[in-house]
Amino acid sequence: MAIPADAPLTTVDGIPLKVSLARALRRDKIKSLLLVAPLFVFITLTFVIPIGDMLFRGIEDPIVSKYLPRTAAELEKWDATSDELPDENVFEALVMDIKAGAPDRVITRVGKRLNYEQPGMSSLFRKSQRRIPKLEEGPYKDTVIKLDKKWGRITTWQLIKTFSPPFTAGYFWAALDLQVTPSGDVEFQDQKKRIYLKLFLRTLYLSGVITLMTLILGYPVAYLLATLPLKSSNLLLMLVLLPFWTSLLVRTTSWIALLQRQGVINDLLVGVNIIDTDNRLSMIHNATGTIIAMTHILLPFMILPLYSVMKTIPPSYMRAAISLGAHPAAAFIRVYAPNTVPGIGAGSILVFILAIGYYITPALVGGTSGTFISNFIAYHVSVSLNWGLAAALGIILLGLVLVLYLLYDKIVGIDNMKLG
Repeated sequence: MAIPADAPLTTVDGIPLKVSLARALRRDKIKSLLLVAPLFVFITLTFVIPIGDMLFRGIEDPIVSKYLPRTAAELEKWDATSDELPDENVFEALVMDIKAGAPDRVITRVGKRLNYEQPGMSSLFRKSQRRIPKLEEGPYKDTVIKLDKKWGRITTWQLIKTFSPPFTAGYFWAALDLQVTPSGDVEFQDQKKRIYLKLFLRTLYLSGVITLMTLILGYPVAYLLATLPLKSSNLLLMLVLLPFWTSLLVRTTSWIALLQRQGVINDLLVGVNIIDTDNRLSMIHNATGTIIAMTHILLPFMILPLYSVMKTIPPSYMRAAISLGAHPAAAFIRVYAPNTVPGIGAGSILVFILAIGYYITPALVGGTSGTFISNFIAYHVSVSLNWGLAAALGIILLGLVLVLYLLYDKIVGIDNMKLG
């Protein structure tokens, strides 16, 4: 029996070929999705969710509105730019809120939050939590002010009103050494309180210096690895990888023993009469110590990308250039070095990003002039418990890394970066 020319193609089972192909493609897509699903879940749990939580904590500020709801509502009617204290209704609302929160001692959380912005607020709310619940019927304004004169200061109420909304940009302003005035304007804090912008600049500067030092020291080593015979290069590669088998803390504390004034290096310099014992070098607890220790720690991360790229460069390139009359140095600069640019880019961006986020090594050897912004992020997370400010600092640091990454892509090009 002849098949009509316009009849649709089918499989042996009579299913149209187009439908069968679509089902096969769908099954392949499902299989591929199931294969990558564990990785997707892992990235979501370990990266996306923590980053999202950090972004949220950077703007979340529910303490005042949660534990002083009546006060926050009444303060919305008060002009914070005026020279007059809030009216009796605000003070009555404050007394009601403190009485409601006193049994669970939650009012001190408000004081702790506001104390980040203005010292003395924590003690004010602790005292008020003890005394205000004992007050009888109003009026309350004069009575509350007598309990603590800080309640009679306009700045106290301006601060409470500023941080009454459940979401705020205050953490980000503080992370940039800025503050919000009662009128809503943003201005720089007092000179003595400006620390974070300097820390961001110091972090970028020292990370750049460390990246440059690792490139200067790592380039010749990578060249040797790529050009030596296999047996020798394998031995040298083992020496490069050896630091990975040693604890980071051990390597850092070793540098403390080497760099301190009574350490090995100073003793050696004194022993060979390069310096005298009264003029020992200060190489620890400063920026110098941070640069030396972190250059040593991050050096393998520069050598390995360089080596992987140099290994792919045919030796015939240099021989051809020399045979055509080029000086070996000129051949290296004009022929060999340009081919290593992808490795330089990969190693530099890897070392720079790793250096920005380091905090253990700068904390141990950096002192006051060699600490990074990451040290203060760790401090606010584990010591001061100001997670909002820590999140804001982390988000700004992440933004700086992304901006630098985009600039690198614009100038050099991510397509030119290779790891082998």
